[in-house]
Amino acid sequence: MHQDLNLDAFFMDNIYIEYTFTIVPKEPASEILIAELGAVGFESFVENDHGLTAYIQKHDHFETILDEIYSLNSTEFLITHTFKEVAQTNWNAEWEKNFTPIQVDDLVSVRAPFHPNPNLRYDIVITPKMSFGTGHHETTHMMLQHLISLEVNGKKTLDMGCGTGILAIFAAMKGASDVDAIDIDSWCYENSLENVARNNCSNIHVFEGDASLLKDQKYDIIIANINRNILLQDMQSYTNCLENGGVLLLSGFYKEDIPIVDQEVEKYQLKQENTIERNNWVALKYNKL
Repeated sequence: MHQDLNLDAFFMDNIYIEYTFTIVPKEPASEILIAELGAVGFESFVENDHGLTAYIQKHDHFETILDEIYSLNSTEFLITHTFKEVAQTNWNAEWEKNFTPIQVDDLVSVRAPFHPNPNLRYDIVITPKMSFGTGHHETTHMMLQHLISLEVNGKKTLDMGCGTGILAIFAAMKGASDVDAIDIDSWCYENSLENVARNNCSNIHVFEGDASLLKDQKYDIIIANINRNILLQDMQSYTNCLENGGVLLLSGFYKEDIPIVDQEVEKYQLKQENTIERNNWVALKYNKL
């Protein structure tokens, strides 16, 4: 059985290296940079108006860690950075200080345990800490909107790239029969387990891994809120395990990316049905014919 982490003790016992990146233009460079840094061991990212701050444990850091980061050497972007060792920090206190509750369409609330319950129809309680998916980002917000209008009851559902598990949790709350939540990041895996338990969602199964876990699986609904390149890379895996008549929800990219995503999805006999846009980010709904 998986043993829960003592998160406060974990962070207090580890020293981090903090990198501050200034990015011009910020998008889509920041999204690409986050994906690349995550692949080499960075654990936490905080975006701001000028770029982002990234953290990696000192024992995982080495002098040439940025040498193979493509976006830092690309002529498409101008990215500069500084770094420093940061003192031991109570990370839980930091995210509690900055995490504000949200509401989606007056139906769904996303909040931390210390926030008051607004008594909406659906109340999702999470402790995001260093994982993605608090609902504040446009893509997560739009995916919640898609799920609000979607018939989920009795449907087997996949949340691919689950982050905090927020979308899997909402699908379960809406009556999905079984929900698989998958993330390649070990921290997201740990955090999703914690949030699933907190929301008493016994029919959610959390896995650490990538699209290779989808072999021989079948789903009625697939939710994939990941960056565009990963979506394009894994599209065949998603469509192979989507039942005929099933629904594919995609987000994690911009309005100008729609044609290339459409082109890839249509190879597998899926048809776009609905688009939600929020600050140039989009979330698309496809039906498998």
